[in-house]
Amino acid sequence: MEKIILIKYGELTTKKANRSLFINRIYENMKMSLEGYNVKIIKNRVRMFIETGNENIDEIVDIVKNIFGIHSIVIAYKVKTNIDTINSSVLDIASSIEFNTFKVETDRADKSFPINSMEFSRQIGGLILKNIPNKKVDVHNPDYLMKIEIRDDYTYIYSKEIKALGGYPVGVAGKGLLMLSGGIDSPVAGYMAMKRGIKLECIYFESPPHTSVAAKNKVKTLVSKLNAYQPNIKLHVINFTKIQESIYKNIDSTYMITIMRRMMYRIAEKVLRERDCYVLINGESVGQVASQTLTSMQVINNVTNIPVIRPVACLDKLEIIDIAKKIDTYETSILPYEDCCTIFLPKHPVINPELEKAIKYENSFDYLTLIEEAVSSKETITIKKDYNKFDI
Repeated sequence: MEKIILIKYGELTTKKANRSLFINRIYENMKMSLEGYNVKIIKNRVRMFIETGNENIDEIVDIVKNIFGIHSIVIAYKVKTNIDTINSSVLDIASSIEFNTFKVETDRADKSFPINSMEFSRQIGGLILKNIPNKKVDVHNPDYLMKIEIRDDYTYIYSKEIKALGGYPVGVAGKGLLMLSGGIDSPVAGYMAMKRGIKLECIYFESPPHTSVAAKNKVKTLVSKLNAYQPNIKLHVINFTKIQESIYKNIDSTYMITIMRRMMYRIAEKVLRERDCYVLINGESVGQVASQTLTSMQVINNVTNIPVIRPVACLDKLEIIDIAKKIDTYETSILPYEDCCTIFLPKHPVINPELEKAIKYENSFDYLTLIEEAVSSKETITIKKDYNKFDI
């Protein structure tokens, strides 16, 4: 018998005419994620199969369960759709497992198979009772649930299902630019956007010498963590020093954060258009800091008319932290390296800024020239899936 990894799709069941598009995207994402492994991937409208030659199965499952668009994964035995072959395989499998009670469920996808699902389950149950001693049937709470999927050429026998992430396959919704800081919120926002099918590129604002190389490497590490869900993410690094120093010298301290965020949005929009992205994504959470009150968001967002997605906007901090721990970004995010948003932080930032004042303040220096310089000098790094060790 050959062991095979069987993939069950998630929300794709609702996609009807677009189903093939979604399945093909999962297939391409899976090929990229399993690059370097000796596998054969077979897809159809209801299932996907990964043949591995019984090698690296657990390792491959650990990778595949982080691919969005997949509902569940099973490690199944693949046998010929032949009654005698199925019977002998069932006995071999059941004999290798310790259990007292069991149940059999059959899905007869091949309607030409001569025995219907319920009757075949009864026959297999009787076969196990007759040939393996001290076993009992329990249809409500069995120790062992044997599932049998009967298809045209092959039948798949398995037990446990491994829950995957669901959602939509990354890339099927287009591309977005994630405003990635070194904090807890923005990596979580990126993860949640990917779950809805958005392929990410990231933008990070550094301000040397006020921010350190360690802070930049921290962000690279965060991107490498997100590589578990989308390999080979591009990171655009913006030198924000001149703009930030100009803000510090020219702007009333209470408006410094407001103006800084407006400049970041302007720069992010230029990079977004250059990179053919459709939306900005960030980790803003309503009311969490002064720049994330509804009034502040309105004034800051005023500089652009492109869509801005805020996946964590209505989550509290503890909910965000729970997700950060789940995706393994939390411990990196709390490393104590300052980013652009924490240096020059005023004691009393305005929480209800006025648009007219913001415009007046930022017109006190030539920010347009500085923005063009920052965009033209950006550094673009591709963080590959195995690029996960930095000096931080």
